[in-house]
Amino acid sequence: MTYDATEHVQNKVSAWAFESAVRRGLDSGELVGVIAVATNEAAPIYQRAFGWRDLASQAAMKLDTVFMLASMTKTVTSVAALQLVEQGKIGLDQPLGDVVPELADLKVLEGFSAAGAPRLRPAKRPVTLRHLLTHTSGFGHDVWSADIRRYQAATGLPLLSTQTNASLRLPLLFDPGDRWEYGVGLEWAGKVVEAVSGKTLGAYLRENVTGPLGMRDTEFGIVPGHRGRVASVYRRQPDGGLEPIKMTAMRGEYEAGGGGLYGTAGDYLVFLRMLLNRGEHKSRRILKPETVAMMGENHCGEVSVAMMRSGDPLTSNDFELYPEMVKRWGLHAMITPTAGPDGRSAESQGWGGVANCYFWIDPKKRIAGVFLTQIMPFGDKRALALSAAFERGVYGRPG
Repeated sequence: MTYDATEHVQNKVSAWAFESAVRRGLDSGELVGVIAVATNEAAPIYQRAFGWRDLASQAAMKLDTVFMLASMTKTVTSVAALQLVEQGKIGLDQPLGDVVPELADLKVLEGFSAAGAPRLRPAKRPVTLRHLLTHTSGFGHDVWSADIRRYQAATGLPLLSTQTNASLRLPLLFDPGDRWEYGVGLEWAGKVVEAVSGKTLGAYLRENVTGPLGMRDTEFGIVPGHRGRVASVYRRQPDGGLEPIKMTAMRGEYEAGGGGLYGTAGDYLVFLRMLLNRGEHKSRRILKPETVAMMGENHCGEVSVAMMRSGDPLTSNDFELYPEMVKRWGLHAMITPTAGPDGRSAESQGWGGVANCYFWIDPKKRIAGVFLTQIMPFGDKRALALSAAFERGVYGRPG
């Protein structure tokens, strides 16, 4: 069922302000298509699709359009890993070298010699699942780390975009637990789920997370059931316009727990509603209430979420949400310890995906929202402004 914004959001004028901004963007060519959805713990309160999923064919954006979710996958993988923690099959602070041999005897990249050779030393402590889920493991990412790119060039290590197992064999940038760095921790967490469960990550999710939740369109890569519904991806041009690009998160040698899922807004909203309901959906328990509460707690101490400095401007801008605010990380997403400027409460959680998909979950006000588009690079100012406008509309904030 589709719910009309003007009937269900808390402030009609705020909803209209968001929708007017979207339509202006569509008319100017600064947008191609957008989906915005929100829910409380009982049911959706807003679901609207705007524009086109593909401009060239004039195919309309619809609520069942399939999106490359990218890093919004991370929260789904985190739930899978925490199910195994609940079952006592893995510990949050257990050294992972015995579970995934590649995570044993990790090395820290200290720098490079005058000749350009990497200088490595043994890590001071083992990496744990808590480190992987909070981006405090020391693993980085070649999109946001000049040192990782230099290491790849010096050693011939494949780029992460190849999605080969070899590409994940990165050195750490610091000792586990010392600081926050956005990286491939959730790819490794996915491999932990596979090692502990004896199943591929996709099979595990279908049996234990997405399947029980009825998320039928959420799969790794584009599958036959997605045909005719996948949104095209566009890149922002210097003049503000958008040009189509070929970009597909296809399956590689592994199913990427950090960014490989495709799915719909409705599927993801059901997933967030499960978290709002403390781990339960239609009498089906996915996680224990205490686990869901733990997910939203700070698990990195005084370590703060830092700006992500882009080394690949075609993929990402420099990115930091709420730069005026100290941010922490829970067991699945960023935490805003104080109230956000657009309506979310203190201790809300959220994150995004590389093609400017964003979500938030507000346990105090019992609201969650998803804003989806397919625009590169990440951290697009126009998309972020619209996402913020959508949040204001949901909460009935002016502006």
